[in-house]
Amino acid sequence: MSVCLKGIFSGLGSLTVALCIGERFSEVQYFIAAAVLGFVAYGLSIFFYIKAQGIIGASKTSAYYSVAPFIGTSLSFLLFKEKPTVAYFIGLAVMILGTVIVVMDTLSQRHSHNHVHILTHTHDGTTHTHRIEHSHEHNHYLSEIRHRHKHNYGDKII
Repeated sequence: MSVCLKGIFSGLGSLTVALCIGERFSEVQYFIAAAVLGFVAYGLSIFFYIKAQGIIGASKTSAYYSVAPFIGTSLSFLLFKEKPTVAYFIGLAVMILGTVIVVMDTLSQRHSHNHVHILTHTHDGTTHTHRIEHSHEHNHYLSEIRHRHKHNYGDKII
């Protein structure tokens, strides 16, 4: 609902400003083309942005969207035969790095392992057994199978 209201009022605001500065209505085909372009470029974009925030959260959505301007400018380099600058590549690298860092949080699975060590030793003719328990936490990224330890999931050991 907020997407619809935002689109309606931003469109009405733009129309009001245009009429106040003396703009005239152009031919119908230009009006329809502008309306379709606005619907796709603005309406669908904000709709999917808000939808993504509800599904993956605001920070991850913002990280993904931070790369979008670079995709648009890359297309303009192809269409208009312009050459990208060094600053463009630096900005692109920083945005991709930031997106990767945020995405890694999504892919990681943090858990802990409990370990029990039984130590037996003899001194002064007496044998002693000590039970030492400890745990440690760590992350798995993408797949738990890549690590050299096993995980017990109910009946199944991976």
